[in-house]
Amino acid sequence: QVQLVESGGGSVQAGGSLRLSCVASGYSVSSIYMAWFRQAPGKEREGVAFIYTGGNTAYADSVKGRFTTSRDSAKNTVYLQMNSLKPEDTAMYYCAAAWDAFRWYEPSRYPYWGQGTQVTVSS
Repeated sequence: QVQLVESGGGSVQAGGSLRLSCVASGYSVSSIYMAWFRQAPGKEREGVAFIYTGGNTAYADSVKGRFTTSRDSAKNTVYLQMNSLKPEDTAMYYCAAAWDAFRWYEPSRYPYWGQGTQVTVSS
């Protein structure tokens, strides 16, 4: 069983930065595929960033060049560094874990989810 706990959300002005953390227990973040999703009110949950077990990453076009995901195996933690934030980035952000990388952007592929952390960006 994999348990995930996110933190680091908050309120920032447009152009600002936040770093989200996702602490995993029950399995090593280096041995499982980890992703970040977000969901705004009235919208579907969308994949934002993904980190392969080998360390490569993938991003949604909407955040490419602004968001970076990374991991610290010693802390068993995955991060999402968010820069140049925009009001449209406002959402609940979730980390998730899956056993493969097929269609990483599809929420249905992930059996394990954190509780989410709110990010609000004001203009």
